[in-house]
Amino acid sequence: MGRWALPALVVAGAVLVAGCGGGAGATTREPVIETMSPVEAADLLADSPAGLVILDVRTPEEFAAARLADAVNLDFYAPTFPDDLAGLDRSVPYLLYCRTDNRSAEVREMMRSLGFLEVHEIDGGIVAWAEAGLPFETP
Repeated sequence: MGRWALPALVVAGAVLVAGCGGGAGATTREPVIETMSPVEAADLLADSPAGLVILDVRTPEEFAAARLADAVNLDFYAPTFPDDLAGLDRSVPYLLYCRTDNRSAEVREMMRSLGFLEVHEIDGGIVAWAEAGLPFETP
């Protein structure tokens, strides 16, 4: 081994360890992927975590008829849906819903497998939200 080979290996190893987050003070965030009642979801909205995205995975027609305030629509049935979902920021929190939670339950698991860190799905979707007497927007 040449004169500089061993020091170069030591430096390279230190860079790799530091780059992997193994140093002191490094934190790893455990994913929070859960289903919550409409009332729990309303409480989450009342004290929203920074960057919360309200994600509605119904069709554009359903979204136009009624939706949660500030929701973003991503059509579950669109051919581009898997790519659109994969393109979302995995580090921000999401409040996820559809009509009755059939589509959103599937999307919740897709988000889990894609490595999203925080996803809260509304149990029963917007139907349960409305039945609980919680506010939503209509045209």
